[in-house]
Amino acid sequence: MTGARSHSLKRRLLWRLLVLQGALLAIFGLLIVLALFSTNIAKDADNAVEILQHALTLDRSGRMTLRETPDLMQLRGEIPTLWYIIRDQRGRELRHGPIPPEFAAIGGALDQVSQARLGYLIDDDKATGARLKRVETSFGRVQILTTEEGRVMAPGRATWLILTVMATVILPLLVLMTVVTSIATPKVVRWSLRSLEPVVEIARELDVERRGERLPEADVPDEVLPLVSAVNDALGRYDEGHERRRRFLADAAHELRTPIAILNARLESMPSSPERARLLQDLARLSVLAEHLLNLQRLDRTNPNFQPLDLVDLAQQTAANMAPLAIGAGYELGFETDIDSAPVAGDALALERVLVNLVHNAIEYGGNHGSITIFVGRDHSHGIVEISDQGPGIRPEHREKVFERFYRIQDNQRGSGLGLNLVRDIVRLHRGSIDIVDAPQEGARFRLLLPLSHPRLRA
Repeated sequence: MTGARSHSLKRRLLWRLLVLQGALLAIFGLLIVLALFSTNIAKDADNAVEILQHALTLDRSGRMTLRETPDLMQLRGEIPTLWYIIRDQRGRELRHGPIPPEFAAIGGALDQVSQARLGYLIDDDKATGARLKRVETSFGRVQILTTEEGRVMAPGRATWLILTVMATVILPLLVLMTVVTSIATPKVVRWSLRSLEPVVEIARELDVERRGERLPEADVPDEVLPLVSAVNDALGRYDEGHERRRRFLADAAHELRTPIAILNARLESMPSSPERARLLQDLARLSVLAEHLLNLQRLDRTNPNFQPLDLVDLAQQTAANMAPLAIGAGYELGFETDIDSAPVAGDALALERVLVNLVHNAIEYGGNHGSITIFVGRDHSHGIVEISDQGPGIRPEHREKVFERFYRIQDNQRGSGLGLNLVRDIVRLHRGSIDIVDAPQEGARFRLLLPLSHPRLRA
């Protein structure tokens, strides 16, 4: 599993965390702005002063007055108790509204002050504040003292406030959280999945020949446990199905033996004829097929009962048993060896079936002439058995496929297609190997390697 895969858990988790964090920060920034407005911090304290400044003018008699500008009318609507004291440099005043007593008597006491906020130190926090500011007008400087209650901040200033919050608070937090998340997420995912490593190792070793295996559920995270449990349930169902199929094949193969024996006895009692001979050959193949099925099911792959045995003795006994059949088919059957013994651990009946099948294969496809040779040797770690014939041989492109179940080199080829597959399964069960190698002259040569069991006897 690489980090570049589109289905990477790290990538998915990283992006979703970043999106979630971005959304949370946006909500946080919105709450900050709402808090500023709710606490009047976002209200423009100079707003009333600016509106009064732009509405201020002189009438025909030279007295200060206010034009009813749209902003001033809107301000009056928002603040019905709007009050103000406007003084110019000549001491003229323009007063309006319910001026708080605390500010009504200030008069010219603050003429030298350019701007100030008043009211917070008067009595308690409930006192209404006032804004004092000196501004320029068309007829000179004036000092405006008015309420601190202004309209909600103008859109431009509100935008500036939001952007300021985004630039100074939200974006730095987002960058910091992105960096931390990018570094921490892969580590967290890796640490979280570390407990699954034993599960992965056992899953890699699962094999059709090792039934009954289950993935460990201890220490598996709760979020992954349903998946592991589902896989174990599936393995259990697979084992049950395999066992049912195994019992069916074993029972079917066993039941076939009786009618085959009865049919063979009846054919043997018939007068000799070409038709009888062909029927006997077909019956022999049917008998071999039933034996193959029985051997397949008899072999306990999960708990093999291996015993010490000698490949030399086993091969010599097989040659003796198969000699009449080979000679009757027109072959010479020879046994060769250059060693005294080749001890291995195995199932004697299963390995005998391997040698019988290979000799029978040589008889079947050896061209009914020449010789069939069984050779036994060994190297430093393996016992070696070679069975060769002088027939047409097996072309290289078929040498691996002939061990597949029901594979035939030619469509009209005789045989069940199970013999060599059974041979390979038995050899693998014994931790050995089998290959088809080039014969010295012509024909096919099967080379079987089985691990030696006794180190002292290794060459």
